[in-house]
Amino acid sequence: MTCYFTKRAYLEHGWVDNARFTVKDGHFAQVDVNVSPTPADIVLDGPVLPTVANLHSHAFQRLMAGMAEIAANPEDSFWSWRDVMYKTATQLSPEELEVIASKLYIELLKGGFSQVGEFHYLHNQADGQAYSTATALGDAVLNAGSRVGMGVTLLPALYQYAGFGQQPANTGQQRFIQSTEQYIEQYKGYEKRVAGSTLHKLGVCFHSLRATDFTAMKEVLKAVDTGQPIHIHIAEQNKEVQDCLAFSGQRPVEWLAKEIGLSPRWTLIHATHLSDSEVQSIAQSGATVGICTTTEANLGDGIFPATAYEQAGGHWGVGSDSHVSTSLQEELRWFEYGQRLAQQKRNRLYSEQQSYIADHLFAKALQGGNQACDVQLGIRVGHRADFMVWDKTEPFVHSSPSKDLLNRWLFALSNNPIKDVYVAGQAVITDRQHELETSVNQAFAKIVDKYFG
Repeated sequence: MTCYFTKRAYLEHGWVDNARFTVKDGHFAQVDVNVSPTPADIVLDGPVLPTVANLHSHAFQRLMAGMAEIAANPEDSFWSWRDVMYKTATQLSPEELEVIASKLYIELLKGGFSQVGEFHYLHNQADGQAYSTATALGDAVLNAGSRVGMGVTLLPALYQYAGFGQQPANTGQQRFIQSTEQYIEQYKGYEKRVAGSTLHKLGVCFHSLRATDFTAMKEVLKAVDTGQPIHIHIAEQNKEVQDCLAFSGQRPVEWLAKEIGLSPRWTLIHATHLSDSEVQSIAQSGATVGICTTTEANLGDGIFPATAYEQAGGHWGVGSDSHVSTSLQEELRWFEYGQRLAQQKRNRLYSEQQSYIADHLFAKALQGGNQACDVQLGIRVGHRADFMVWDKTEPFVHSSPSKDLLNRWLFALSNNPIKDVYVAGQAVITDRQHELETSVNQAFAKIVDKYFG
């Protein structure tokens, strides 16, 4: 057992003073407050908070961040951005993907995340043929997580078609495409891979309604359903909604809820364009919406109707998706700011129980990330011992009363105050550095030069 002491800690009901955490086998075994340090305690030199699960990631897209910001035409959109993404996806080897994911996961650890929902649809070789080891690319992602100390909830995505009505895949999608049988076989390989892991989990994933169909989805769930999380992209773009209406006569969330049914196991990524009845349907089901604000802004997706959704009792968490940002701070800040811009009012996301905006956002992101990634983060007995330590030399951190710390972090700081990060009780970021950072950065730079130099 290892004991940590801090003068300020953020627990599930808010800030406490003089806390001791006893960690055993990577989990919190005991949490005491209003105590004095003992000579055996490791003293954490700054406020301590839980880390959060990032519920939506495409790790390979970190390589192309910033490379699609060239105006191609006056109607530039998600669909033109996708061409750059396809070009990136068609080239990478498993070894290169492991380097990219390692680089990304170090950045995410520094940004306040310690679990990542890896929405993984790179399955095949560059020519579209399956690898001899079907899990080769997913293994690369899991290896990266193990290497740097990031928990990965692997979400292998079933991807079969280019659009509604089983449209044939194009050449840019050939690395993604699997039959239902291939997906099920691969999924069972991943089950063996993550069995017994402290850090890694596995969930079922369907890329989108346009890229699969309900027959395949039902076959997959029948074959592999063990109560794990289920993720899907949905209603991200107006075009997708209109295409779905034209094909099925129903909106995407409406159609999914009717055909399959929603529950707390489901995470609906983006869900940007919803009718009022769809907002109520998701909230009442207990499903999680995956908000990826910086990517949604970068792609021009639109703004999620968050205030109406929260008023209906809906759950949400955050992800960084295409990784134009790798910061929990920035995802939460711009989630709130987007609501303010859309409604031309201030202080949009809060509750009767919590009027402090940042505290409300942080708690919701923690809960939603846990549900979507099938983990238990938060400083509480039985939970995995993941936490971050803020730099007390930052004036806003040093001098602010505890009740103001999260608001100062979210709305006053442009710099990142996270100094140390622990995952399963082990230090992975120490004094803002990861022990593998230099070697990973060097390897990553070679890949950037190879494809974009």
